[in-house]
Amino acid sequence: MVRETNFGTGHDKLRAMRDAEYPGGVVVDPTPITAGEEITIFYNGLLSQGGAREIYLRVGFGSAYDWQNTTETRMSRTNWGFVKTMEIPDKGRFNFCFRDNAYNWDNNYGHNWSFEIHNGNRH
Repeated sequence: MVRETNFGTGHDKLRAMRDAEYPGGVVVDPTPITAGEEITIFYNGLLSQGGAREIYLRVGFGSAYDWQNTTETRMSRTNWGFVKTMEIPDKGRFNFCFRDNAYNWDNNYGHNWSFEIHNGNRH
């Protein structure tokens, strides 16, 4: 399911995500993250600024300190940065970091990125 985003759609969305200049060059949209909905992860951080040709998104769920169901997928390169769109399962917490094709990592100075996944109920 796709929900309205904070940055629009298409190329305008990617340009707006880059222009937001979020810390570390990482933007997740929409937030808060809701289980079963699609999100876009935008990356224009250290690795892409260092000239990386490929960026991979490493994802895990659960505790920020004990990732479960870990996967890694290549992000798409755009004129504005690297991007990956994915549907979020109901797994409690969404954790991620990045690596380039030479296995250099951007893990937010050892903190990674971590977001709570909401179930959609408003209590």
